[in-house]
Amino acid sequence: MGRVTERRRVLRIRDGAVSTRPDTLVAEEPLEIRLNGKPLAITMRTPGDDFALAAGFLVSEGVLGAAEELANIVYCAGATDGGSNTYNIVDVRLAPGVPVPDIALERNVYTTSSCGLCGKASLDAVRTTARWSIENPEEPDDPAGPRVRLEPSVLSSLPDTLRASQRVFERTGGLHAAALFTAEGELLDVREDVGRHNAVDKLVGRALQQGGLPLRDSVLMVSGRASFELAQKAVMAGIPVLAAVSAPSSLAVDLAAETGLTLVGFLRGSSMNVYAGEHRLALRTTAGRA
Repeated sequence: MGRVTERRRVLRIRDGAVSTRPDTLVAEEPLEIRLNGKPLAITMRTPGDDFALAAGFLVSEGVLGAAEELANIVYCAGATDGGSNTYNIVDVRLAPGVPVPDIALERNVYTTSSCGLCGKASLDAVRTTARWSIENPEEPDDPAGPRVRLEPSVLSSLPDTLRASQRVFERTGGLHAAALFTAEGELLDVREDVGRHNAVDKLVGRALQQGGLPLRDSVLMVSGRASFELAQKAVMAGIPVLAAVSAPSSLAVDLAAETGLTLVGFLRGSSMNVYAGEHRLALRTTAGRA
């Protein structure tokens, strides 16, 4: 299996002094995801948790929603590998009777560590494939209010907890991270990867394997920005809150507003912007609202 980090020689210049030294870098290798033996997607990822990554990817595609729908996941050799196993190809086998959506059957998808699933920026696709609803403020699932109620102070604590849990980032400085928290700020799980969307897939895939979907009582915290794809993955996993240290995209905000997802951006210290789903925040005052 591939290594999470690798060593490379680097020329270091500090205040005019030149030296050479080894540097620890995050590993990046391609992973081909096959579904029932047929190629489906290729993503650039950091090796590790590959089965969870594949399972989480298929949750976001609307293929999987429960552990019993998954027969097994195995590594397999590629045609150009001389029959050897490079641990860069996984085959996901669905349980008997589980249907394969047309979206998975009719295309091969190339994903990258930076943009994820390109060309699928469609609100309709999420609306038609999501298995679980995230309660909308106008039509909450529970008349008593949302299941998750957050104190802003709890949200403010999440970035530091996430950063402290990034073991590989401390050695390389080159990884994104995603973590699941309770509404009280307790860390449930954290995954790192060269791609934000891969880190989220690893989280969701592990939850699926453990029978934990939907994640209706969880908060998803991600490093970097909140793209449409990350909002999509949260909705598809039934996660009601997505928080990011940087900005969201316009389409991510649109999706959050339509589905009832609470979307928080620029979460830094006690400062944050709430772009949608503010009904889940325990706000003490409405002063200063435009």
